[in-house]
Amino acid sequence: MTLKNIVLSLLCSLTSFLSIAQTGEIRGFVFDKETGEPMIFTNVVIKELMLGKSTDANGFYTLSKVKPGNYTLMSFGLGYDTAFAKVVLNEGRIVTQNLYLRAKKFELNTIEIKADRQKVKENVNISTNVITQKELKQLPTFGGEPDLVQYLQVLPGVTFSGDQGGQLYIRGGPPVMNKVMLDGMIVYNPFHSIGLFSVFDADIIRNADVSSGGFNAQYGGRISGIIDVSTREGDKKKFSGKFSANPITAKILLEGPIRKFTEDGGSSSYVVSYKTSYLDKTSKLIYQYADKVNALPYTFNDVYAKISNVSPNGSRLNLFGFHFDDNTNYPFNQYKWVSNGVGGNMLIIPDGSNTVINANVGYSNYKMNQFSLDNLPRESSISSFNAAINFTNFIGKDDIKYGFEALGFSTNFNYTNGVGRVLSQDDNSTEIHGFIKYRKVWKRLIIEPGIRAIYYASLSEGSFEPRLGMKYNLSSNIRLKLAAGTYSQNLMGAVSDQDVVNLFYGFLSSPSKVNSDKRRQTAEHAVLGAEIDLGKNFELNIEGFIKNFSQITNINRDKIYDDNQANQSKPYYQRGDVIKETGKAYGGDARLKYEHKDIYVWAVYSLTFVTRNDGRRDYTPHFDRRHNLNLVFTYGFGKQKSWNLNTRWNFGSGFPFTQTQGFYEMLNFNNGVGTNVNNQNGNLGVYFTDVNNGRLPYFHRLDASLSKKFKIKKHQTISVIAAATNIYNRENIFFFDRLNYRRINQLPIMPTLGFNYTF
Repeated sequence: MTLKNIVLSLLCSLTSFLSIAQTGEIRGFVFDKETGEPMIFTNVVIKELMLGKSTDANGFYTLSKVKPGNYTLMSFGLGYDTAFAKVVLNEGRIVTQNLYLRAKKFELNTIEIKADRQKVKENVNISTNVITQKELKQLPTFGGEPDLVQYLQVLPGVTFSGDQGGQLYIRGGPPVMNKVMLDGMIVYNPFHSIGLFSVFDADIIRNADVSSGGFNAQYGGRISGIIDVSTREGDKKKFSGKFSANPITAKILLEGPIRKFTEDGGSSSYVVSYKTSYLDKTSKLIYQYADKVNALPYTFNDVYAKISNVSPNGSRLNLFGFHFDDNTNYPFNQYKWVSNGVGGNMLIIPDGSNTVINANVGYSNYKMNQFSLDNLPRESSISSFNAAINFTNFIGKDDIKYGFEALGFSTNFNYTNGVGRVLSQDDNSTEIHGFIKYRKVWKRLIIEPGIRAIYYASLSEGSFEPRLGMKYNLSSNIRLKLAAGTYSQNLMGAVSDQDVVNLFYGFLSSPSKVNSDKRRQTAEHAVLGAEIDLGKNFELNIEGFIKNFSQITNINRDKIYDDNQANQSKPYYQRGDVIKETGKAYGGDARLKYEHKDIYVWAVYSLTFVTRNDGRRDYTPHFDRRHNLNLVFTYGFGKQKSWNLNTRWNFGSGFPFTQTQGFYEMLNFNNGVGTNVNNQNGNLGVYFTDVNNGRLPYFHRLDASLSKKFKIKKHQTISVIAAATNIYNRENIFFFDRLNYRRINQLPIMPTLGFNYTF
């Protein structure tokens, strides 16, 4: 298809707004009849036309450019009866029709399979995984509760650095290059020091969209990946909740109506969740073998609360807030952080308009510090606000989305590098974003061109970022897809590549001085893939990708002089706080999924190469895991499938690390040449080899859980969960204490027995 044809098609599609008077639109929400919860990604079909769409993450659907007539709407989903509604559609009218599904177990029929396949054919979704409650429950639970971080680890292109001090890396991008949002609000550290837990309560997650590259114009401000988490509303019919406990964590969740849900009116509800870890105490009694000297000194607390109000036409307002904290207290490394946030979002559905409006506003902050035996303290904090408004217009199978966002953040950073030089920054930054994205659906081809424009006020720089996504339905079972785009961000991270495992991850904005003509970080993505349906139950997804990081602003590990007038004759790499780097991440992954009745199989293999150049050397960053394999198997059995077995095996090649070459006495020269070196005892300094020339051993681990559910009453169940992580007790390295030359491993085998009570 030529550029001329594409432009003409877009112009013709835009003029379809003028023909709305000759057709009509049917829209509404699909709800769970018992709880009032919106039914996400559920099929809605006009029976007479066999025209259908799936609901979105709010349970909303719209069928536009429909000829006038009398129709029967059908809505159906796995585990629910089919709901019907009669609709009379007149010329130029918009009809609102909600549908209510009642739970019932039954097998998929032909029309459901057809509608589900149609959804796949009409969305590009390259390098994107949508996680719902169903997916979260497929993995083994550590202690008894599913967790988002455990599912993220089995996604294509995702690398996790371990059980303790774990960080998430998406196709060659470190954490600072990944944007994590909770209900539209930015979260700066979503993972606890125990790498098996995130800050999100899995029971209140409605869905999470994870994009590992090539994402379109609706997202911006990061150059690698996106994790967009949305929480559900509270129960609108009755007071309910959940309590769970195990040797690692405990949780309580309460929810209920403020104004009860009715089919012809609105509703209000609340949900509150609190979870905590007390591993530092229980490990002294139960897991003494894990670390006889230090026990396992991990604690955290997570609180989330949300109030929702839904109007009769489906428009809604949500207000929410959170508090997360984390504390690790090893004698050789003390690390803690705290994060808070408040915000709100709205979904507005104007009567008589085919436009849907989404808006959100939020404020969050994050502060962390670390102190280790090398006497090199590190601390970082960031506070930010963001406000956005987006508009979506539906044009038959097509849609156009556009919006604006304002973002500001303040950073405070103090870092002491390996030679004792202090790097610090206090800064304020403001960004203005605007975007437009259009999705055009032909019979076989879907095309999604988009543009995002960003003005970085604090940098006095602008960024114009074209994006493109495409899918071609080669046949009913094979779909080809591609995506490409340019990306930029202001926020940068700082981490020591001399640490075998990194706990500290600081934040700072792009500095005023860097050896480059621009200050923002930039990248270009290209992704090519194929989806193949291998029969009714097998799905194969294959993707190859390249990310060209054309500018990365990084902490200067080679700084040995203060950047003052006296040292201007020294090379920049010896005096600058930060330097420009470039890099590439490239590779591919394959995902095979099998799902039939009580069996679920998920197999993912990723091959990734990550390189960096700092102007003086080529090196591999510490998260360059070449090979990564995840195998998941789930089986439900017994009467009413009350038993559930979940297993996961992970294999990964070793991470790079900087080796120790020798030791020396590091003296304090605070008094310059007048320092008396004869009467002081210096600290122990370390001579390092060049950056990341070594490789850690291969990582592999098997986790499993077995659960049994007991039904007490209609709305009351008790589940007992036996689980174990690292079943065959593999010794995977966590940290190397250079000064005492002692290896500290990841978690050993850790069996747990937990329960949860749902009412």
